[in-house]
Amino acid sequence: MAGLVLLPTVLLLLTPPASPQRTGCPDADPSLVRWNPGHDPSAREIIGQGQVYLLESSATFYSLEIKDGGKLVFADEGNNIDLRARSILIQDGGEFHIGNETCPYLSDVTISLYGKSDERENHPLFGKKYLGVNKDGVLEIHGKPKVSWTQLTATVMAEGLPKGGHHSGVGHRGINLRVVDELTGEVVENDWYDTYINPEDSKRLAKVLNAVAEGRIVVMAVRDEGSKSLGAAARKAIRSLGSKVIDILSYREPWVFLCVKGNASSAMEKRLLYKGQHKTGTATVSRMFTTPYDVSFKVEASSSWSKGRSDFHISVTGKVADYVINLNDDVTSWQPGDRIVLASTDYSMDQAEEFDLLPCPKCTRYQVKIDGKPKYMHFGEISDGVDLRGEVGMLTRNVKIQGEVENSCYGDNYCQFFDYDTYGGHIKVLGGFKSVHISGAEVTHMGQQILGSYPVHFHLAGDVDERGGYVRPTYVRGLSIHHCFSRCVTIHATNGLLVQDTVGYDTLGHCYFLEDGVEERNRLVHNLGLVTRPGTLLPTDRDPVMCRDIRSGVYGDYIPLSNDCNAVSTFWIPHPNNDLVNNSAAGSMDTGIWYIFHEVPTGLSEGIHLDSSTIYTPLGKFYNNRVHSNDRAGLMLDCGVKTTHPSSQDPREYLAMTKGRYAPHEDADVTRERVPAVMEGLIAYKNHNDGAWVRGGELLLDKCAFVDNGKGLTLASDGTFPSDDGSRQQVWNSVFIGESQNVGTDGGGNKFYGIGGVGKTWRTLPRGRDFPLRGLQIYDGPTQVLNCTFKKYAQMDTRMASAIGFRLDNTWQGSPKNNLTRVKFDNVLSRVYYGHPGPWFGTNEKDGDKTSFFHDLDGTVTGFPDAYVTRIDNWITRNPGCVEKPDWNGVICGGKFAQLYVQARNPHTNTMWVRRDEYPDHPLRLHGALVEAHYQQYQPVLMLEKGYTIHWDGMAPAEITIHPINFDRDDWVRLGLCYPRGTQFQIIYQLWQRSPKKFYGDEEVYPAYSVEDIENSVGNTYFFDESTGLLFLKVSARYHRKGDSYCSSMCCERIIIDAFVMSDEVANCTLEAYPKYSTPPTETIPLAPYMAEKESCADCGSQMSIIFDDRQRYADITIVSSGFYEIKKSLESFIEVNGARIPGRRGYLVVAVDVRTGDVTHQRIFDTFAQSRKDEAMAKFIRKEIPLESIVLISVKDESSRRANQCVQALREIGAKQPVKTEYRGSFAMIGYKGLIQPSWIQQINLPPKKGPAEIRTRIPLLK
Repeated sequence: MAGLVLLPTVLLLLTPPASPQRTGCPDADPSLVRWNPGHDPSAREIIGQGQVYLLESSATFYSLEIKDGGKLVFADEGNNIDLRARSILIQDGGEFHIGNETCPYLSDVTISLYGKSDERENHPLFGKKYLGVNKDGVLEIHGKPKVSWTQLTATVMAEGLPKGGHHSGVGHRGINLRVVDELTGEVVENDWYDTYINPEDSKRLAKVLNAVAEGRIVVMAVRDEGSKSLGAAARKAIRSLGSKVIDILSYREPWVFLCVKGNASSAMEKRLLYKGQHKTGTATVSRMFTTPYDVSFKVEASSSWSKGRSDFHISVTGKVADYVINLNDDVTSWQPGDRIVLASTDYSMDQAEEFDLLPCPKCTRYQVKIDGKPKYMHFGEISDGVDLRGEVGMLTRNVKIQGEVENSCYGDNYCQFFDYDTYGGHIKVLGGFKSVHISGAEVTHMGQQILGSYPVHFHLAGDVDERGGYVRPTYVRGLSIHHCFSRCVTIHATNGLLVQDTVGYDTLGHCYFLEDGVEERNRLVHNLGLVTRPGTLLPTDRDPVMCRDIRSGVYGDYIPLSNDCNAVSTFWIPHPNNDLVNNSAAGSMDTGIWYIFHEVPTGLSEGIHLDSSTIYTPLGKFYNNRVHSNDRAGLMLDCGVKTTHPSSQDPREYLAMTKGRYAPHEDADVTRERVPAVMEGLIAYKNHNDGAWVRGGELLLDKCAFVDNGKGLTLASDGTFPSDDGSRQQVWNSVFIGESQNVGTDGGGNKFYGIGGVGKTWRTLPRGRDFPLRGLQIYDGPTQVLNCTFKKYAQMDTRMASAIGFRLDNTWQGSPKNNLTRVKFDNVLSRVYYGHPGPWFGTNEKDGDKTSFFHDLDGTVTGFPDAYVTRIDNWITRNPGCVEKPDWNGVICGGKFAQLYVQARNPHTNTMWVRRDEYPDHPLRLHGALVEAHYQQYQPVLMLEKGYTIHWDGMAPAEITIHPINFDRDDWVRLGLCYPRGTQFQIIYQLWQRSPKKFYGDEEVYPAYSVEDIENSVGNTYFFDESTGLLFLKVSARYHRKGDSYCSSMCCERIIIDAFVMSDEVANCTLEAYPKYSTPPTETIPLAPYMAEKESCADCGSQMSIIFDDRQRYADITIVSSGFYEIKKSLESFIEVNGARIPGRRGYLVVAVDVRTGDVTHQRIFDTFAQSRKDEAMAKFIRKEIPLESIVLISVKDESSRRANQCVQALREIGAKQPVKTEYRGSFAMIGYKGLIQPSWIQQINLPPKKGPAEIRTRIPLLK
C-alpha cells in the first residue's frame, strides 16, 4: 500500500484525552495526549519535545527519559497505575507530574525501580536503579494528604491488658513465684526461692504466701530442684492454697501450681516423676481469667527436665484479636488497610511494632483499631508534667516509590553484615533543577550501600529556596520512608530545603543526613525517625563489627577502633546553622540527634566552599524536639570528623570520628562576642546512657526534660584552659526524673529488668542493674543550674542513684564556678552522690573524682545558703565549720574558692601532692589529665587566702607555669613548691593574650628574705627556704575578671618558674615543711546557718509542664478528705473540678468526670457509716452507672469504713491499691479510672485518724 508509514507501537496507543473531570489538576490539561504504552522491559523510552502525555495505565520500560520540554502526567481516574523501569531521568526541561499542591493525587500509583547491582549499565551521575532529576528538570509528586505521624494519648499495654502482660523463663533454681492481680492481670509479686539448698528461702516463701490477699492469683513453678529444703511451713502454706501433692514433691520433680487465694477448689497443679535429665518431660497448667471490663487473660506455667536441662516458664497473656488506640490528632485520613508503626517508648528501639488498621465504626476521629495485640507497652501519657507519649507513624501512602529487591543478599552488597538484599532504588536531585516538590508519598526498599544512592537525595543542589531564585521553595513533605537501605533524606551541599512531616523508619545509616558540613538554612520540621540501624558507608554509620572489618579506607594495616565509628544517628547535623523544630528521634542504635562539627568542608565540598569553621557558627533554631529509645544518647552536641586523608602519620579513615568543640561567636568570627546556643523544649527519655551530652560554650538549655536516662544531662565545656577562654553551660526551667511511671516491658531488646528504687516496682533499667543513675552529671564546667526540678531518684542496696552526680572515672578537674540555685527536689532520697570505689566508679581516685565541686548559691540543695559542696576527703577545700554528708560521700563548706592551672615540664610524668598548711596530713594527690603530651597539667580547686605546699613523687620539674584561673582581683593563695637545696630560679610574671597569641608585660619576680615578705607583697617576690626546700610564692590576681572568663580582663596572668635543678632526688619536702609551716584551721567565710525552708523550697524549680504539643487540655482536680477529727477542727471535705466545688457529707463522695471533655457527668454521696444498703448502692453506682472512660474522684468525710465492703472492691476495680478501706474515722482521697487501661495518674491517699486531711491536687491530661 503506497504511502503507508509504520509508527512505533507506543505511538499507536495514543488517543485524544477526554474532557477534564476536574480543573486545576495537572491531568486536566487539555493539551495532554492519552498514553497507554504497555509493557516492554527492553524499551528505552524518551519523551521529548512536543510530547506531553497522560499516562492512563500501567507500563514497564527498560528506561524512561523525559527531556526537551517533554511532559508525563499521571491520570487520576481511579485506576491503579504501576510504572516499572530500571531508571527514570528528568532533565533539560522535562516534567514529571503526579498531582500537585492544590490537587493531590487520589488514585493509587506505584513506581518500581528494578535491576541488580551486578548488571553492567551505570549512569555517570546517577548510577543504577534511580529516579533522577538533572538540570532544568521538574518533579512534582503529591499524594493524598494524611496525618504523617501523631502521638498516643493513652498507653497501649502489652498483651492488651490494663497493666501489660508478663513472660519469664530466665529463672533461678527452686520455686519461682508470681502473684497476679485478678482485676488487671498485673504481676504484683515476682520472686524466686532456692528451696533446694536454702532453708531461709523456704521460710521466706511461707511468709509471702500467707500474706497474699484473698482473690489474688498465685502461680508457682519449679526450676531444677525445689524440694530438698522446702520446709514444713512452706509446704503447709502451699497445701492451704489447695495443693494435693506438695507433701510428696521430691528430688528434681517438675511441678507447677495455679490457684486463686481463698478458693482451694480453684487449684490446678501438675507434678512429674523425675526420670533423668532427658526423659522427664514438661508439667504445665493454665487457666483463663476475665477482668471486670471483660478483658480475658491467660495465666500459664510450665516446669520441665528435657534435653539435659531444666527450665520453667510463667506467662500472663491477653486474649485480644484487635485493640483500639487513642491518638492526639484527627486521623480520619487513616483508613482500614493502612499500616502504622508504634514507636518504642522503652530503652530498646526494637520494641517498635507495626500494625494494619481495621474498620472501626465506633471509633472517634482520634481513635483507630489495630489488627492484633501489642507485644510491648507503648507509653502514652503526660507523666509528672512531662510529655512521654509515644509516636505513631503512618507507613502507607497511595503514591508509592519502591525498589524491587531479591529474596536475599547477593554479590558485593556487604552480605557479611546483611542477610537481605540492600540494593534498592534511589531518588537523586542534582543542582539546577527547575522545580522539585514531593509530598504524600511512600518510599520503601530504596537506597543502596553505595555512596550517593539514597532514598531521597539532594546532591550539590546549592540554594533551593528564594536565595536560589525559586519562587516556590523546594520541599519534601509528608513522606513515609521505611524499610530502606541507606539513609532517609540526604541533604548534600544543599541549602534552604524544607523537610517536613516525614517518617523515616527502619533504615540503615544516618537517617536525616546533612553531608559535607556546608549545608545551611535547611529546615527540618515535625519529622519522625525511628529504628535507625548501622550501615557501611561512612565510619560514623558503622557498628563496632563493621568498623573493625571494613578497612578499605584506612592506611596500611591499621585496624579501626570502635571510637573511630559507632555514631549512627537519626538526625546527623554537621553544620549548626539549620533549624530543627518539633522533630522526634525515637530510636537509634547509637544517637537520636547528633550535632557534629567539621573544621573544614569535606567530601565533594572539600576545597570548594570557603565557609568559616562550623565550630564558630551560631546555632539555628532548636525547639521542641524529642529523643528517646537510643542506645547511646538522645542528643549529642560534641566531636568532629577527621578531615584529612589517611596517611602513615594518621592511618584512620577519612571522616572517622575525632575530637571537636563548639564555640559559637557572632558571624562565626572568633574575635567577636560569643553567642549563646539556645536549645529549648528538648524531651529526652529512655536513652540507655545519656539523655543529652552537650559540649561547648555558650550553651543554654531551657524548658527541657530528662527522664529515665542512665544520665539525664551532661554539660561539658568547649575545652579546658588554656585552649578555652572560659564560657558557661546552663540549664534553666527544666525537669529531671529518675524513674517515671513508664516502667517499660521486659524483653524486646531490653537488656536489664529489675526492681526500681521508687515504689519498688519492676521496671526496665538503663546500662545495668547496678548502673549509678544521675539526673544532672557535673563534669568540668562551669555548669549553671537555675529553676530546675529533680524527681524520683532513690538509691538501692544494689544501685546508686542521685539527682546530682559527677562523671565517673574522671581525669578532668571540675570548676569552682559550677553553681545551682532555686532547685527543687520531689521524692528524691539522694540529692548528691560523689561515688565510691567499685563497678562503674573504678578506683574513684582520678583527679576529677576527687575535685568535683559545686556552689549551692541559695541553699536549695543543702539548706545552707552560699555553700560549697565537694567530696568528703578533699581536705584542701575544707575548714572547721564544714558539715559532712556521709550519705553523699560529700562535705558542705563555706569559704571562697578559685583554681590553679599548673603546667609542668621536664619531667612531666610526676604525681603532684598538694598539702594545705592547716591539714598537712590530708594531701590531695593529682596525677594530671594529659596522656601522651610533652607536658602535664593539674587544676586543683583551692580555698583562697590559705597556704599550700606542692610536692612531687619524682624529680622536681625544671619548668612550671602557674595560672590563677577563676581568680577575681586581689584573690590570692600562698604556695610553697618543693625543690632540692641549691636550686637556682628565674621567675617572671607575665600577661598572656590567647587570641591572637601574644606575651607582654614581662616582670621579673625578685627574691625576698622571708615568708612574711611574700605574704605582704603583690606577688612580685619569692622566697626559697633552703632548710625545707620550699620555694614560696604569692599567687594573686591583679586585675578584674569578666563574666565566665578564666582570666582577667587584662588577659591571662601567669608565673613562669625556670628552675636550675642540680639533683634528681624525689622532690617531697613534707617532713621538712611540717610542722614548721603548719597552721591551725580557721574559717575565712563561715558556713551560713542551716535554713530548712531553703532546702525544701516550695516555689523553686520548674514551674511549667514540658509538653510537645501545646494543644493539650486538662482537668484541674482538687480532692480534700477530712475524717472525724479534722472536721472537729472545721476542716472541709470536697471535690473540685476545674474550679467548681462539690461539698461532701458523711461517707463517700463519688464524682465521675468525662476523660475527653473534663465535664462532671455523675456525682453522689453514700453514707456507708450508717446504712449497709449504701455499700451495695455505691458498688452498683461505680460498676453500672458511671460510664466507661470516666475519671472517678473519691473523697471521704467524717467516717466511711463501718459498713464499707462491696464498695471497697469496686474501688479496687477502678485502680485502688490495698489498703483501700480506711481506719475508723480516717480520711481517704482517690483518683481512679473506669476503663480498659489504668493510667499512671491513678492515685490514693489513705490516712489514719488524726493524720488528715488527705489531699490530692493535680492536673489530668484529657483524651480527645
